[in-house]
Amino acid sequence: MRIRATVAALSGALAITALAVPAAHADEVEGDTAISNVVVNGGKAVVVGPTATKTITVSFTVKDASGVDWAQAILYHGANIDSSDSGAVANSSDHRATCTAVNATTSTCKSTFDMEPGYNLINKVAGSWKVWAIATGKDADYVQKDNAKSFSVQRASKLTVNASPEPVTKGKTITVTGKLSRANWETGAYAGYSAQPVKLQFRKNGSSTYTTLKTITSNSTGNLKTTTKATADGYFRYSFAGTSTTPAVSAGGDYVDVR
Repeated sequence: MRIRATVAALSGALAITALAVPAAHADEVEGDTAISNVVVNGGKAVVVGPTATKTITVSFTVKDASGVDWAQAILYHGANIDSSDSGAVANSSDHRATCTAVNATTSTCKSTFDMEPGYNLINKVAGSWKVWAIATGKDADYVQKDNAKSFSVQRASKLTVNASPEPVTKGKTITVTGKLSRANWETGAYAGYSAQPVKLQFRKNGSSTYTTLKTITSNSTGNLKTTTKATADGYFRYSFAGTSTTPAVSAGGDYVDVR
């Protein structure tokens, strides 16, 4: 069966920044084998810091009237697996999923994958990734999906805040500084995230709700600085809504005593 040879080739070793694969045909199906309910990382975005490898789980359901023989998933970044520029194969020795029978026709299949900064994660591959998947029945029926599920891989973000002076006289000017940064997978450190809109927010003492005072833009090194008037005791923070490559983050509130 041609598909078996394709999968064997796809299971080869990863290059440093690219998944070495031969031409993988687009979606194919023969017989009644079906893949459904694909879940990556519990349905949450995969957020990875600058150095630590993040291991994620991918699960999916396979059905075939004759019973499920085996299944496999591969993660990749790119328009399709043929032109992918990075990827990950499952951690199992044969790169196949572990499939557990639910009944005579249905199995739940799972694999774990390592997302490693500086290996299969470089800065340009942050964003949308896809799951390539195949499953076969005991009667040699099979299904192959080029994009069984899309998911997000993001560079971890950090945000700081400092409001001063403290204490301050009511009506006087408060200067609020901070920094927006995100993981750089190539240097193994956090670096400033420039030209991003960030909200300055205030929560009055005794309240549980932050109100946006203004929106400013991070500078070329990710730094933030603005001023506001002291009106009441409370907490100032910066809040970033996130992008496709970087998750949302809010700084912890910095309390200012207004007298």
